[in-house]
Amino acid sequence: MPKLAHSVLPFLLATTAATAQTGPGALQTIAGAQTSLVVKVHHEDADTAPPEQMLTSLPAEAWPVTNWYRQDIYDRADNKIGQILDVMVDHGGKNVAIIIGVGGFLGIGEKDVAVPFDAVHFKKKDNRWQAVINTTKETLRDARGYKYDRNAQSWVPENASGTTGGPSQK
Repeated sequence: MPKLAHSVLPFLLATTAATAQTGPGALQTIAGAQTSLVVKVHHEDADTAPPEQMLTSLPAEAWPVTNWYRQDIYDRADNKIGQILDVMVDHGGKNVAIIIGVGGFLGIGEKDVAVPFDAVHFKKKDNRWQAVINTTKETLRDARGYKYDRNAQSWVPENASGTTGGPSQK
């Protein structure tokens, strides 16, 4: 088996490198054989997507998005400093950022900021998971603000179109 792995591995690496250089959907010739590789991401035409396999079990370490969405977020001293408003996912399906609403009262004066996804951690407190970030409310308030643009269906920097405010002002 190891001999087979050693002979197949260089071929797979060569195929991957050639695909990365030529782009999705390109025909490639590798060692005299013509192959076609079409790489699609979630935002491309769903009508041409192949049938998907169904999961028979869920990954043991997977957390539902409800453990993140609209959860309060705390600093390391257990002070509530905001609320998770959104989780940003890139086109490859990787979680890349968290939008946190900070400040304000009942949605008035709230500012929405972005932090890297891996900046948010969880700790168990009173038999519940609590979202924690190693920063202060003041640092979040001083960070660049974002607002959700319903027409573009994305978060955009405040003042990009001359307006400010977060979801509470949509």
